[in-house]
Amino acid sequence: MNIESNRLIEDLIQDTKEYLNRVEQFKKLPAKILNWKADDKSWSILECIEHLNRYGNFYIPEISKRIENAPKNQSSSTFKSGVLGGYFAKTMLPREKLNKMKTFPSMNPLGSTLSADVLETFSVQQKQMLDLLNRARQVNLQKTKTDISISKFIKLRLGDTFRVVIYHNLRHLAQADRVLQEQQKMA
Repeated sequence: MNIESNRLIEDLIQDTKEYLNRVEQFKKLPAKILNWKADDKSWSILECIEHLNRYGNFYIPEISKRIENAPKNQSSSTFKSGVLGGYFAKTMLPREKLNKMKTFPSMNPLGSTLSADVLETFSVQQKQMLDLLNRARQVNLQKTKTDISISKFIKLRLGDTFRVVIYHNLRHLAQADRVLQEQQKMA
């Protein structure tokens, strides 16, 4: 994928703002609905969001550190996705027939006792992500590399890392929406 760097950042900022709006809608729901699950193996709305928070706990400091240490005013006009980063980003996008993925135990919130504070944490993290996206305008999205949560030996281009994290948010917000729709059908 080749895209103008500013276009990529603007698109990801727009997506993140939409996620903030979506979570504001979840904040209006009662705890009973936020914690409802179709069965013992399914996630509730809060579990979907907590899963994202756990990844945010890794990626927000990682991205921040890499931007902080990257040469400034070195941005390039275009961003070319790496092979692995492009693949990871593409697999995060939700599809009509969802491609299920195994969740690492440390990132799996199934059975956690959660409150609506999870939603506030997500909002705070998304505001931090907006700040990081704006700060990333000063660095090269291709040359700046980040660690990833699943391996210390793989590094992704910053632009791909943003795409993976933000598309992953989309994937699980769509899952939370499906949980809400399913709950409403059962009510």
